Amino acid sequence: MGLIKYQKYLLQLKEVFLEENQENTKMLDVYFKFIDGKATDDELNDANKQLEELIKSLGMGFLVLLPFSPVTIPYLVKKAKEHKIDIIPRWYKSLRKHQDTLE
Repeated sequence: MGLIKYQKYLLQLKEVFLEENQENTKMLDVYFKFIDGKATDDELNDANKQLEELIKSLGMGFLVLLPFSPVTIPYLVKKAKEHKIDIIPRWYKSLRKHQDTLE
């Protein structure tokens, strides 16, 4: 890959992480509103979806640290697809849209 392609990829990654940070902040605000009894059901559903995405990201991050992760991660993704379980974080999917492939 050329330098321009790396720069484009890094800028795209920066944008995705900034967006995720904003979504995580909103999620925490909703949970604090819930504690006060002021959150709506829709807000709570959105916050729970964001928490699910955060857990997916943490799970994938943990898998990268394991030995043999270049083998285990593709295997887990394949098995999850077979069982119709989505383990790929939304932010990663948005990065890969331009390349028409997920793996």
